[in-house]
Amino acid sequence: MVSFEMNDRKKIGLGLTGFGIFFSLLGVLFFFDKGLLAMGNILFLSGVMLTIGLKSTMQFFMKRQNYKGTIAFGLGFFLVLIGWPIIGMILESYGFIVLFSGFWPTLAVFLQRIPVIGWLFQQPFISSFLDRYRPKRVPV
Repeated sequence: MVSFEMNDRKKIGLGLTGFGIFFSLLGVLFFFDKGLLAMGNILFLSGVMLTIGLKSTMQFFMKRQNYKGTIAFGLGFFLVLIGWPIIGMILESYGFIVLFSGFWPTLAVFLQRIPVIGWLFQQPFISSFLDRYRPKRVPV
């Protein structure tokens, strides 16, 4: 069993990641405010780097299968910074989906086990939808 140690650096990283997501959502709600979106992007990326480490972050973004997502996310990030927030967020969203698509099955299992809202994700329609995207285990 792998233990996930929560030191202060990881706690700060998770907080920055959460604030990054929060500011990005605010930026979208306020009609693509480029200041809030840029701040959200910077906080999100710095939070990810603090949470998993700089080396792991660079290895994740530089994997061969992640190039398409990395380029789309980076170009979208740049477009938001120079003042084209709508096109930038479209590219960032595409890059985010491509980069983190491997984590959706893990997230689905996690959501089903949350005590308060887990029952919603355990309903037959939603669980069958989530099961479609869960990878099949190969017996060893």
